[in-house]
Amino acid sequence: MKTKKKDIRALTLEQLRDFFVENGDQPFRGNQVYEWLWRKSAHSFDVMTNISKETRDILEANFVINHIKVDVMQRSTDGTIKNAVRLYDDLIVESVLIPTKTRTTACVSSQVGCSLDCKFCATARLKRMRNLNPDEIYDQVVAIDNESRLYFDRPLSNIVFMGMGEPLMNYKNVLKAINKITSNEGLGMSPKRITVSTSGVPKIIKKMADEEVKFNLAVSLHSAIDEIRTSIMPFNATFTLADLREALVYWYHKTKSRITYEYVVWKGINDTQKDVDALVNFCRFAPSKVNLIEYNPIDDGKFQQASNQALDMYVHTLERNGIVVTVRRSRGKDIDAACGQLANKS
Repeated sequence: MKTKKKDIRALTLEQLRDFFVENGDQPFRGNQVYEWLWRKSAHSFDVMTNISKETRDILEANFVINHIKVDVMQRSTDGTIKNAVRLYDDLIVESVLIPTKTRTTACVSSQVGCSLDCKFCATARLKRMRNLNPDEIYDQVVAIDNESRLYFDRPLSNIVFMGMGEPLMNYKNVLKAINKITSNEGLGMSPKRITVSTSGVPKIIKKMADEEVKFNLAVSLHSAIDEIRTSIMPFNATFTLADLREALVYWYHKTKSRITYEYVVWKGINDTQKDVDALVNFCRFAPSKVNLIEYNPIDDGKFQQASNQALDMYVHTLERNGIVVTVRRSRGKDIDAACGQLANKS
């Protein structure tokens, strides 16, 4: 019976060193292979040229490298790039490179499909197939970094976990990926250039605070009124605004880090003075920033972008109450790469 090979990147450095010792080699050989796997992002054992052919054959006999493949790359008229990423089991996720004059940002996925049920998001219509492994998240970042260097002549500067899936429903693997991305043995990026966006899982937000993570937190809020938020984000019936706020208070007291709220204003749903007043009240407990995001249609007439007057009302009310607010215009809409549009259309 043929034994299934293990993905070598599931091993820690210590486990890899132990493997070589058990096979009569020196532990430093594990360091060499580990560097090839992570810092050099090797996709095969054959490219590990400072390792003997005999040793590479041993690796080939025992392990696989389950690397991703960019199946389809699309480029928007505004420079945005969307990757349809094929995983080792032929499932597909999407990731996006968002360029500006001063930075390039990777928007990466954490799940195949999504665990939650936000009615305005295309990804939420997909069944959650599985969580992404740490190396699959890491590979998305490496692929976008390569594209940033190739097409924009500069390395990737920022990462946002705002692609497919709810990152906090795959927290263990997301954290492992971030640790690798920020480590010197990986990409060496600053955690302050990484933002994890969540729809709000109170228990995990508290866990992140206890673990003193260094990356930034963004909350996909969209309403500070329970009835309205539950109508557009049904899981809010379980993870209520009161529970979310309690978790965020805990987060702020532990980390002293400003919280970012992602917020879309829709016509006839959350575009009244009552809605913005509720948002102001929700923001009062800690320094925060509100990103008002342009809505990107997903072929559903129920959700329509609010009027400019409604957006102006939000901006003026938030600013009058000392809350930082930014209006974010969407990128990559012509290739379905904008926020909320990722749904494997490639």
